[in-house]
Order: sequence, then C-alpha cells, then structure tokens
Amino acid sequence: MMTELICQAQGVRKRFGRQEVLRGIDLDVPTGSVVCLIGPSGAGKSTLLRCINHLEKIDAGRIWVGGRLVGYRERGGRLHELREREVAAGRAEIGMVFQRFNLFAHMTALQNVTLAPTLVRRQPRSAVLQRAAELLERVGLADKANAYPSQLSGGQQQRVAIARALAMEPKLLLFDEPTSALDPELVSEVLDVIRGLARDGHSMILVTHEIGFAREAADRVAFMDDGVVVEAGPPGEILAKPREQRTRAFLSKVL
Repeated sequence: MMTELICQAQGVRKRFGRQEVLRGIDLDVPTGSVVCLIGPSGAGKSTLLRCINHLEKIDAGRIWVGGRLVGYRERGGRLHELREREVAAGRAEIGMVFQRFNLFAHMTALQNVTLAPTLVRRQPRSAVLQRAAELLERVGLADKANAYPSQLSGGQQQRVAIARALAMEPKLLLFDEPTSALDPELVSEVLDVIRGLARDGHSMILVTHEIGFAREAADRVAFMDDGVVVEAGPPGEILAKPREQRTRAFLSKVL
C-alpha cells in the first residue's frame, strides 16, 4: 500500500446472489484528491462506496484506507474479518454522505452534527458544540442550528449531512450521489460546499451524475459500467477524449 494513496482498491468483487455487481475493481485515490465515479445506473458505483466503508462485505480483493486494510486483517495470505468494534473504529475514519440525507428527524441540525463525536469519539461536549457550530457556519447554516430536518429544504438537509460527516474529522469523504434527491434549484448550494472542501484539500470519492461538476472539481474521473472501471484518468481526458467506446456512448447520452 503506497502511503501517498488515501484509498486503494485491488481486485474487488461483490456478489448479491447470482448477480456479480463488482467484477474486479481497481481504483487508486491519491491523498488530498477528488475522484468522481460516473457511469450508468447499475454500474456498481454505490456498491463500491459501501464496500469502501465496509457497509457491504467484499467477496474478493482488498481495500485500504489510510494504509489500513478495511474490514479485515491478513494472515498468511488469508483475510480474517475484524470484530465489530474494530470495524466501527475504522469506519469512524471515513465520512459518508448519502443520497437521502439520513438525518435523525427528532434532532436539530446541531444535535445531528454533535451526536457521533460525542458518542464515538468521546470528545468533551464543549469542544464538540464549538466544532459543530463552526461546521454549520462553514456550510452556510449557522442560523439553522436549532431547526429540525422537517423545517429545512432538501439542500439544507444535505448540507447538515455534510457537516455531520466532517464532525468526525475523517481521512476520506464518500458522497453517494449527494444531489440526486434534490430539486434542480437546490443542487448548486450543495455542490458549492463540496467545491469548498475540494479547495481545502479533503480526500473525496463522489458518485455523481453531474458531469459538469466532475469536469470542474475532480482530479480524476473513473467511468464504471457493468461492475468494472472501464477507464480512469484526468477529467480532461476521460470527459473530452475518452478512449473506450462504452465511455463515449455514455457521455453522448448525458452531455
């Protein structure tokens, strides 16, 4: 595992019943970079994110985050699954933002952001509250700290979800189509926050259908189809001059 890679996947396979969703994924994510995963629905993009966070167990291959094997330890060339407590500790290093926000409806924005650092990190409450207030200000929601999710727009809820992920100070941020559940007029406010995170040097992997955003903000773009990475490289190459016919066919439909 190269230390300059925050995340590396090698030969990752995942099957659900008879359907093999990931069929030997290789992916390198340099530290401090933004990698966008694009491709048609059903390509395996979201499944890959869930495997990186060990929300799904892989059937073959290896995934490392921050130099540590995700979900397993290796002995004598064989993988042995970690105990749940060890899995949770590793997962705390990875922030994930979902399509549907997944906020706790009975908690305010501030409470949603402070919950994990308090329970998982066992950080002092005063420090957690200060950090949460700073994060809500960072995502433009300082005035919504005491609002409940039902009182927020979809874009505001997603920005709270981003603040919640940042509160754990993760080494890697995963975004699973963070704008797909939003009305078109709310997409830009979420993408603006993610652009800011990219400028600040956060390591991120994003599943997105926002090709313009990928062209502008990504350091690397990986096109996935049918459970494999068809091709990957700088956005100027993959989006403007793709080598593979499958990539060209997909982009011709979405651009």
